[in-house]
Amino acid sequence: MAKWLLIDGYNLAYRCFHAVPELTRADGFPTNALHGWVKSLWKLADQEKPAGTLVFFDLDGSHERQALLPEYKAQRSEMPEALRQQIEPIKELTRAMGYIGIEQHGVESDDVLASQAVALAHQGHEVLIVSSDKDFAQIVSDRIKILLPPPSANPKLGWQFRDQAGVLAKFGVPPTQIADYLALVGDTSDNIPGLTGVGPKTAVKWLQRFGSIEGVIAHADEVEPERFRAMVRERAEDLRRNLKLTTLNLALPTVAANPPSVDSTQLFALLERFEMKGGLTEARTRYTQPEFAF
Repeated sequence: MAKWLLIDGYNLAYRCFHAVPELTRADGFPTNALHGWVKSLWKLADQEKPAGTLVFFDLDGSHERQALLPEYKAQRSEMPEALRQQIEPIKELTRAMGYIGIEQHGVESDDVLASQAVALAHQGHEVLIVSSDKDFAQIVSDRIKILLPPPSANPKLGWQFRDQAGVLAKFGVPPTQIADYLALVGDTSDNIPGLTGVGPKTAVKWLQRFGSIEGVIAHADEVEPERFRAMVRERAEDLRRNLKLTTLNLALPTVAANPPSVDSTQLFALLERFEMKGGLTEARTRYTQPEFAF
C-alpha cells in the first residue's frame, strides 16, 4: 500500500516561524514562516516520497475538552501577530501545492489527524505523523510512526523517526499507556494538572504494576510511595477526567485519500505575490512537467 504524510499544521507553522529569521515583503508583510513552510513540505516530499499529504489545522478547539476542564489550554499565549498574518497564506500555499487542508469546527485537529491516521493504517497504508506533539505517541503502531521536526535549538539533528520502541524509550511506557501516563503526570502544554508530586518515574512504575488509570485507582492502597495513597483515592475523578482529556478521539469523520493535484498556476502566483523568489524558481523547476499542468 501507499505512504501518507499527515502534518500537524500549527505545530509545523510555529517551528517554521521560529526557525527562519525575520523576512518581509517589500511592504513589510512577514514571510519567514511562508519560506520555512514551503521548504519543509518540499523537504518532506523529497525525503519520504509520499503518495499524498494531508495538513490539519485547528479552528476553535475542542468544545468537549473545554467543557470537561474550562482551564484547558487557557494558559497558552496568543499567536504572534507576524505568524497570525501568515496562516491564511500558508493554507493557500498548501492547497496550491496539492496538499489537502483539513479543518473542523468544535474538535481539535489532533483528534481529526489521529482518526485519519488510524483509518489509513487500517486500510494497510503506512502513515507518518509530522509533529512534535507527544499526544500522538498513543497511536503509534506497526503502521503509524511519528516524524519529529528538527528541534529549534539544534536543527542539525534533522528529522527524527519515533516508532513503538522509540515511544517506550522516550516515555517508559508503550503507546497503549501514553494517555494514562499523561493523565498521571499532567500536561503543562495543555494545562492539564497531574497528581501533585507524581513525576514520570512514579507514573511509569505504577503503570507497569497496575496497567492503567483504573488499575491505579483500584489499587490506591498499594501504590508507592505510601504518601500518594490518600491523594489517589481523593482525586480519582480528576484522574478519570484527565484520561478523557489526554485520550485522542479516533471516531471522527475522515476524508478520501486521493493523490495530490498541484495547481501550479496558483502556486506560482502566490510565490510571486509574497516575493519568494527562490521558492518561485524552485517551484518552476518542480512543476513545469506536463503532469503538473492544472
